[in-house]
Amino acid sequence: MTDWIIWLMETLGAPGAGLAVALESIFPPIPSELILPLAGFAASRGTLDLVAVLIWTTIGSVVGAVALYWIGRRMGLERLRRAADRLPLTSGDDIVRTDDWFDRHGGKAVFFGRMIPLFRSLISVPAGVNRMRMPAFIGLTLAGSLIWNTALVLAGFLLGEQWHRVESSIGALQAVVVAVVAVAVIWFVVRRLARQRRA
Repeated sequence: MTDWIIWLMETLGAPGAGLAVALESIFPPIPSELILPLAGFAASRGTLDLVAVLIWTTIGSVVGAVALYWIGRRMGLERLRRAADRLPLTSGDDIVRTDDWFDRHGGKAVFFGRMIPLFRSLISVPAGVNRMRMPAFIGLTLAGSLIWNTALVLAGFLLGEQWHRVESSIGALQAVVVAVVAVAVIWFVVRRLARQRRA
């Protein structure tokens, strides 16, 4: 993965870093915590221009997020409701409540979601399902992505040869996020099973 990212940046320059980030937004297994610090390290060596890296990686983040937004929009609320009704332990009402929550807090969710591992990409899908206004979605995605990208690129720039330390630090944060999500899923399943038993 690292060799491919290096090849992409050596071949295309800063736009290559932006392309890698756009792909990362659509395919989360490609980690931004690898791409961005590596691009910052390349900028520290003079291989890439730091400002160009920040611009192109943020453009890549927005492009990837918009692609997922349109996937969510094409799925639509009604299709998700029907799918939830067919799945065990869920119902269409869960989707409606989630959509109502997004009506109230969607702006904050998109902005802060762009800075949380795992949710960085996924948050675009409910925004599309909710049909959040595109200018608002792009503006919030741009702002959140710029903060995240700048932090990781500058970390790689300042750490130099030790840029890989950023990946391990973000990996620890991602482990915490995964643990929280796992606990939330278990809590949801236990509550639903208890409710079904009472019914």
